[in-house]
This record gives sequence, structure tokens and C-alpha cells, in this order.
Amino acid sequence: MGLHVVSTRSLSSVDPAAWDALQHHGSPFLEHGFLRALERSRSIGPGSGWDPHYLLAEWVGPDAAADGPRELVGALACFVKHHSYGEYIFDFPWARAAQRSGIRYYPKLVVAAPVTPATGPRVLLRGADGRAPAPTTVADALIEAARGLADDADCSSIHWLFHREDEAPLLERHGFVSRASFQYHWRNPIATGGYPDFEAFLAGLTSRKRKQIRKERARAQAAVDDIAWIPGDQLDDDDIAAIDRFYRNTTDDHGGQDYLRPGFFEALRETLPHRIAWVRARRDGRTIAGALYLETDAALYGRYWGADLAIEFLHFELAYYQGIERCIARGLPLFEAGAQGEHKLLRGFAPSPTHSAHWIRHPGLRDGVLRFLAEERRAVAEASAELATLQPYKHAEAGRESTDPNDDP
Repeated sequence: MGLHVVSTRSLSSVDPAAWDALQHHGSPFLEHGFLRALERSRSIGPGSGWDPHYLLAEWVGPDAAADGPRELVGALACFVKHHSYGEYIFDFPWARAAQRSGIRYYPKLVVAAPVTPATGPRVLLRGADGRAPAPTTVADALIEAARGLADDADCSSIHWLFHREDEAPLLERHGFVSRASFQYHWRNPIATGGYPDFEAFLAGLTSRKRKQIRKERARAQAAVDDIAWIPGDQLDDDDIAAIDRFYRNTTDDHGGQDYLRPGFFEALRETLPHRIAWVRARRDGRTIAGALYLETDAALYGRYWGADLAIEFLHFELAYYQGIERCIARGLPLFEAGAQGEHKLLRGFAPSPTHSAHWIRHPGLRDGVLRFLAEERRAVAEASAELATLQPYKHAEAGRESTDPNDDP
């Protein structure tokens, strides 16, 4: 009887309904289907540098038999890492500093959605029901179990990546230090009714930016025969092949790594079709570009873009403007279009804080990281404030003097 934390190396042994009944707060990237697609394609697991350890908080009630069924009341997706790739919260300077000082940095423990720079809960909990232990009790047990896992695996550190802001006090209470970062997110003002259409969104921008976006959209749309959205349950094998090809085109073009191995998108179509939305462009009877999104009732997540042909502004059309239109049409409040990219700023995406939390075992390295974070925190705050003044919205322009003769007064 009572609360127990156990570990499993694969979600194949975990009931999908029980895992997904935990509170994901509108994020799809720790849902059973997403993680299983990563496992099945070997994008995580042996040979990937992402060694899964799922910590399961199971509860047996006082009226149940000792060997009776256990209820899943919480979970962590933990990964023993032997590199720092695919994380998007960069700790390479810490690893280099450790190496210079003769301190071993790998393996380390990461609590995250693998190869996904999107905010979401990292401590998955069942809602309070008056029967099982309180969610805070479950969370404490899971975090302590993660520390035990780090000890057993001889990890140098523990890193919680892209956790929700409301998880920060919990992690700080357990000795983790917060790290500040930011991305560019688009928000639909749902509280005031939301944008009725794309033109209403444009109406809030400066004249110059409205003209620029209309020009970009017109050129991109004129260069292709049609653009269409396809839901995940209607993707055929040709679509999956195109998505995979475009993903690898993009990583090749930008000198990146193919973190998602062949077979991932096919597996995702099987495990999580209701979350997939794909927008593709066709010309001369064939699909020449596309952007894959994941979608919940809370947000749209732009994830994988690519093309066979270099067409001016088509990236902006498929990866940004089509996503904004979809959020407006479906009443979604948030559009996260991925990591980095200051070009998003001029297209209506605002600097938005992201959060991570860290614990370093070695006292000397920990002190160095704390100094690094203090300096970085100031720099991030200054950069975010400066970038906020550069947004293309009229209200942002009101706070600065316009020097563009094409802008409306």
C-alpha cells in the first residue's frame, strides 16, 4: 500500500490511457504517442545518446490488496545523456569549462521532451481527487527519485528543460537553480475575442509591416499551384515520405543533425494522428514543400519545415503565416514556432520567456555555473526588453520615434 516510484526503460510497458490521463496542460510532446514514436524509430534509446528512464509514481489505496493494481498518479520522462545535442538550452560552455578543469560532465540527466524546444509540464501529475496522495507529495517523490537515478547513473548534473513557469518554485525548493531564456511566440488575444481573421491581425501592425507581409504572402502563393492543410489521419505514404525528405533537406541545408531517424514520421502517424496537422505546397502536380505542426486545444506547435525547391518567402508562408491563420480560424491562443529566429519578431512573434532549472554535483563547477547564470540572466532581460521595442505592432511603435516615411502616422 502507499506511494511507490518505479522505473521503466520503455513506454511500451505503460498503459497509454493511464499515461495520457496525467495532466499535460495542452502540450503533446510528453504524450505517450509522441514518446513511443521516438522509441520505435530509435530516435531515442540505444545509440542515440538519449537513454530513457521513465519514473512512474504508482499508488495502491488502503482498501486494495497488497498485490492489487497500482494507479499511475505521476511520472517523469528522464534521459541519461552522453552529449548535449538536441536540447536547445545550451550548456556547451559548462561542458567545456568542466573539461578544462578536469571535471567529468557526461553522463548527465535531462528531464525534457527529447529534441523539442517547446514549453510543457515536466512533472506529469494526476489531478487531486481526495483519494491518492496530494499532487505536491507525488511531485516531491518523483523529484527525489530523479536525484536517486542521477546518483545511480553517476550523472554530473540534472537539467529540467523548457518546464512550465509554475513548476519553478517546486524545482527551486528542491535545490535547482533557474535559468532564463526566451523564444518568439505568437499570441491570439482570446480574452478580448481573438482576431476574427488574418486581416484583423495585420491591422494591428505598422503600415510598413502590413505591406511587407502581404507582399511576401502574394509572392509565395503565386509561385505554387496550391497550398492545403492535411490532418494526420489522412496522410498517405507519399505524404510521409515527403515530410521525412523535407526534414532531412532542412537539416542538410543548415548543417544540422538528423535527430529524428527514418521511420519517426511514419510511427507518429500511427501513434499520434489526432495531433498532426500538415500544410503542404504543390507545383506541377507534385508536393514541393511543407511544414508539420502538432496541435492541441491550447496551442499550435510548428515543428518541421522543408522543401525540395528554394522559393522566395515560401518558408514564411508555410511555417508562420499559415500557422497564424490556423490559430485564428480554430481559436487557439498560442503559436510556438520553434527555437531561435529573430526574423519571427518582424512577423508578429513576440519575445516570450522560457524556463529551465539545473543542479550541478561538483561544487566548483556549480559555483562557476551560478556566476554564468547571474550574468546571463541580466543579458537576457536586457535583450528581451530591447527586442520588445522592435515588434511590428502599432502599440510598440508608439513607444519609439518612427523614422520610416512609409509608416502611417
